[in-house]
Amino acid sequence: MATRTSSAIWEGNLKEGKGTMKVGRGAYEGPFSFASRFEDGAGTNPEELIGAAEAGCFSMALSANLSKAGHQPKSVHTIAKVNLEMIGGGPKITSIDLDCEGEVPGIDDAKFKELAEQTKKTCPVSVALVGTEIKLNARLKS
Repeated sequence: MATRTSSAIWEGNLKEGKGTMKVGRGAYEGPFSFASRFEDGAGTNPEELIGAAEAGCFSMALSANLSKAGHQPKSVHTIAKVNLEMIGGGPKITSIDLDCEGEVPGIDDAKFKELAEQTKKTCPVSVALVGTEIKLNARLKS
């Protein structure tokens, strides 16, 4: 299996400083700052990147689990909202809300939800984030 690498550099103090994050082999490179992380400033932040990783991993793993169960998905679309809160005087990721919609011919809602819940517990990024509550809303596309 592969080892993946990302990097970040931060210059200056917390509030006035600035940074750049680079994902992998240049698939994404962009700025981050105090404002982009804790306010509504331009740029990204670590929580958005965690959300993208969780949404991507979950969608891919659910597609695999659906296929293994004999249900070929047309699409799996997942949105991950990463909740950052101040707890005990510092920021903490308290939970991740996954909202997943699948277009899967020939499967009923109960089976889709069952496979989605199983996937939430076993996809590699969910497993890596085991200390964070992950909530799931899974539904079939109407």
